[in-house]
Amino acid sequence: MRRPALYSRSSSFGQGMPEAAAHATASQNPLHDDGVPEPTQAQATDAPQSGQSVPTPTPAHHLRLLWATVGLLALALALSLFFSMQPPVRQLTQKDIDAAVAHTLQTTVLHSPGLKAYDAIMPSVVRVTGLGKVMRDRDGGESVERSVGTGVVIVDKGVILTNLHVVRGAQTIKVTFADGLESAASITGVQPENDLAVLQAHKIPDDLSAATLRSTDGLAPGEQVMAVGYPFGIGPSASSGVISGLERTFRSPEGKQLMSNLIQFDAAANPGNSGGPLITMEGEVIGIVTAIYNPNQQKSFVGIGFAVPIESAAAAAGMPPF
Repeated sequence: MRRPALYSRSSSFGQGMPEAAAHATASQNPLHDDGVPEPTQAQATDAPQSGQSVPTPTPAHHLRLLWATVGLLALALALSLFFSMQPPVRQLTQKDIDAAVAHTLQTTVLHSPGLKAYDAIMPSVVRVTGLGKVMRDRDGGESVERSVGTGVVIVDKGVILTNLHVVRGAQTIKVTFADGLESAASITGVQPENDLAVLQAHKIPDDLSAATLRSTDGLAPGEQVMAVGYPFGIGPSASSGVISGLERTFRSPEGKQLMSNLIQFDAAANPGNSGGPLITMEGEVIGIVTAIYNPNQQKSFVGIGFAVPIESAAAAAGMPPF
């Protein structure tokens, strides 16, 4: 005789749930005695199984850590030794600075302002020669030097400023450039009131450079200047001095010409300097040397020279004012 099926009366599964079904549900999520769910099978597989050991660091791992530690200690020790061996930083004193300046002055060649000025103007300075014919009984006429002066290139196409008295009456004019090239030249303009002449050279050097012109605005007595030219045909020669005065007036020894608004200077100038540049210590032309004061009529320099301001000289060449 079959026995009737029994049902669980447990309140955890509710009334009417078969005991087998309740047992299946409980097996899917078993509870501890305190009501906390036990790990599932998937979770359980992540944990070490009973009887399995937890992995521990190998001796090689310990060895690598040891060597890394030793390396860091060695580096720290080396840096400590390096910095301990460096000499202490000493503060500079005035005595150190004076010694350094003295050493520099002894071992360095300092170029004077005059040298820089001369180097700047020289490529633009020319020797100007006025030639004339002298008649000979046997072989006819012969060209000889009648006058020697100086000129300065103001346009790199061969335009040259000089004094009118250097070329007046010459049958032929010859100019000699700084590189030695000789060329005939023609008069293209004159300014008699300032004793100026403008020449055009027929041949010019390939690398001819014009002088830099500077306005006389702001010039004052005491400023250093240099006269460059061919005194008595010797040169090129340079002499330095200062501006002695401005807006001076000069009358020629013959009394035929009165010139005004001249720059007075004391740099040595002699016959042959006429037409040459009067320059600043930057090598810039501020005037054209035109006369020297000759109270003893010996045509030698007594410390007073005169130059036409470059504004007037440039106007003779048709150049615009500054």
